[in-house]
Order: sequence, then structure tokens, then C-alpha cells
Amino acid sequence: MFGPFKATSPLSGGLLWKIPWRLSSMQKARQRKRLRAVDAVVACVDTALKKQGSSMKEIERWKAEMPREEEMRPKDKYTIFDRKEKRYRKGIHSESTLFRLLVDLAGPMG
Repeated sequence: MFGPFKATSPLSGGLLWKIPWRLSSMQKARQRKRLRAVDAVVACVDTALKKQGSSMKEIERWKAEMPREEEMRPKDKYTIFDRKEKRYRKGIHSESTLFRLLVDLAGPMG
């Protein structure tokens, strides 16, 4: 087609090229907020179980293996593992928000 509705080549203009290669400061802030929310849920469940006098091995394992948001390296906060990538890490902004939440909540329990 010609004119304003001309078809474009995927290499010169598709969505693939519109994803920036680094996260903005606001994207990083939102990611840190999500990680802190996960930490808050784990702490809340842990304190509720301690009030009842019980505990879950999954919560204890999470606390032993998973670092809190302030203990994490930036590499771990803002990238995820991807075996297809050259250096095996991929920025979180190239995945959907739902995927990031599922990865945050899955943790060592799979």
C-alpha cells in the first residue's frame, strides 16, 4: 500500500524495536515496590503463624533462601534468567507485569 497506511517492515518499526534497552527510574521504583510488597506478605504470614504458635516449612525456607529487597543486587532486582539470551539474563521490562508478579511470588517453592 501507499500513503499513510503503508505497510512497514518488522525490522524497521515493529514493537520489538520500541522496547528501550534499559529501565527508567520509575520502572525501577515500581519493581522495588513490588518486591517490598512480596516481603511484606511473607512477614505478615510469618507473624500470623507465630501468633498461632505454628510455622510453615515453606515460609522458613523462603526466609532462609530468598533475600529481601534491600539485600538484593541490582542485577537480581531488574533482570530475570533466560536461557536464550547471550548472557542468560533478560531485563524485566521485556516481560509482562503478570509474569513478574508470578516470578516474585513463586520463588524457591517453584
